[in-house]
Amino acid sequence: MSTRRAFWYCHTLPGPPPANQSLCLVRWEGGQRCPHSNRSEAPSQRLIGRFKAKEERIVVLETENALLHLKLAEFRGLIGRDTNEVAQLNFVHDKQQNLCRSTSSVIIQVYGAIQRLKRDLKNLHSFALELSRDFQHQCKNSLYQVLTVVQSIQLQNEAMQTFQTKAFDLEQSLQEVNERYQQEKQKRKILHNSLVELRGNIRVHCRIRPLLPFDTASGHSVSQDRHRKLSEKVAHTTDDETVLVKCNRPGHTLINKTFQFDRVYSAAESQDTVFADVAPLLTSLLDGYNVCIMAYGQTGSGKTYTMLGPQSKDDVTLSIEDEPELGIIPRATEEVFRLISEKPPGSHWVEVSVVEVYNNEIFDLLAKDSCGRVFGVKRDVVTTKEGKSDVPLLTYETVENAVEFLQLVDKVLQLRVKHPTLVHAHSSRSHLVVTLNITTKSVSADSFAPLWTDEQSSPRLSKELFCTFPQQMKDDKLVFPSRASSPAQFESTEKLKHIKTKLQLVDLAGSECVGMSGVTGVALRETSFINRSLSALSDVLGAIAEQRSHIPYRNSKLTHLLQDSIGGNAKLLVMLCISPCQKYLAESLQSLGFGTRARQVQRGQVKKRNLPVSSKSK
Repeated sequence: MSTRRAFWYCHTLPGPPPANQSLCLVRWEGGQRCPHSNRSEAPSQRLIGRFKAKEERIVVLETENALLHLKLAEFRGLIGRDTNEVAQLNFVHDKQQNLCRSTSSVIIQVYGAIQRLKRDLKNLHSFALELSRDFQHQCKNSLYQVLTVVQSIQLQNEAMQTFQTKAFDLEQSLQEVNERYQQEKQKRKILHNSLVELRGNIRVHCRIRPLLPFDTASGHSVSQDRHRKLSEKVAHTTDDETVLVKCNRPGHTLINKTFQFDRVYSAAESQDTVFADVAPLLTSLLDGYNVCIMAYGQTGSGKTYTMLGPQSKDDVTLSIEDEPELGIIPRATEEVFRLISEKPPGSHWVEVSVVEVYNNEIFDLLAKDSCGRVFGVKRDVVTTKEGKSDVPLLTYETVENAVEFLQLVDKVLQLRVKHPTLVHAHSSRSHLVVTLNITTKSVSADSFAPLWTDEQSSPRLSKELFCTFPQQMKDDKLVFPSRASSPAQFESTEKLKHIKTKLQLVDLAGSECVGMSGVTGVALRETSFINRSLSALSDVLGAIAEQRSHIPYRNSKLTHLLQDSIGGNAKLLVMLCISPCQKYLAESLQSLGFGTRARQVQRGQVKKRNLPVSSKSK
């Protein structure tokens, strides 16, 4: 303390204070004396000293107490931290104990795995030793095989050298073989046409279609048993030339009838198979012969499918992409253009006409109106001075490939008359005749005058020059290039000649039984004309077979139009189409009888179109 304080005490009462009475002490500062004190100061001094000592002691103790409190707080903080550390240590200790326990289990598992690995390693070591022994053995065998292969390669090299020598000899003889091939190719054409002629001018093929849904459709007035019998299959193929028909009519005994034809197709045979037997006739077409292919049969027997391909009411288009289902007409056209592509460019061109015989009238389906739209125009058929049939003002369209032809036919099929009947929902009510006129440029034997310089080499040189430059034609004249070093010279003396051949593809309308088809009104009139035209066709074939002096071609516009093809000026193929079920037995027998009569017709040898017509008359 900066200021010392002196305390003076006095008794309020004289005399010594009683023991049980408190003293009244008065404290004075600055060393003043109590005015009441009349006693001596010695005891007071002692008391004051003791009091000061006690005060100092109290101050020291308070100081020490404060220090102790600070240390106590510090120790308490240390104790708190130590407690947390102890708790953490206890947690770590527990964790270590758990880890030790888990580590022990893992060590035990690892030890077991090591033991198993030791066993596996031991087994693997023994397996490796065995594999090494096998590998060494295989190496020895492979080395032996390699040595064997090397020896065989050496032998093959020697043989290869021998083959190369032979191949060189064959290459030398290849030119001679090619020349002989060209000669044999010409002979093959002659033999092929002879073979077709020996088989008969009128070839008849028969195709049995499969059973279709409308064959098994039940009628309202027919019992189930009767319907089942009508749906039975009665027409079968016994081989590729014979048709067997089981004639099982009510009230009659079962009779099996057989019919023989040049080729018979079962229901399982495809369009490819049918066309494979038709294609040889197209080779004859480019060799100078007229060809006619017609489909005959009742309504719904598959004629249009055979000739054109599958068609529906909404879509009648043809496409080369649908090749497996295409019929004879698109396939024949494609084959004709393929054969023409093998000829010199510009030596052939094709013109197409399409007519429809409807109700004994001929309609030109390629005729166009003033706006260029295709529509049917009535035409007439006449007989020329040469006795050939001709349709004046008939429209011809030039086509350059099969795609253009199919596009043209697609437009025509939209105009063809169709009418649904009870037998067929898309029955064709007219005869469709598609004609391809092929014009071939030809040079007569005296069309050029050779000026030979070497008599021995002249024939071969003439053939070589004609085969080398056939496409060099200007204004229908044969022009040979000038060659200064050539041993021969030619002079054109005549214009080119044109030879015309004709391919007629006919899809006849189907014969019908009025009671079966259920037609009335206009459709009944159409049926009458169809049956009469087919009857006229049968009469013409009968007259030819009997060699009558008069052939009734003009009894029908159909036979008048096909006079050239039927009368012996073309190779004729009739494709009979019949239904296999009992329901159409009468119509099938009628078609088979027609085919049998047609096959017996002897028309004489077909004439080749080898008389060229001057190009000016075209």
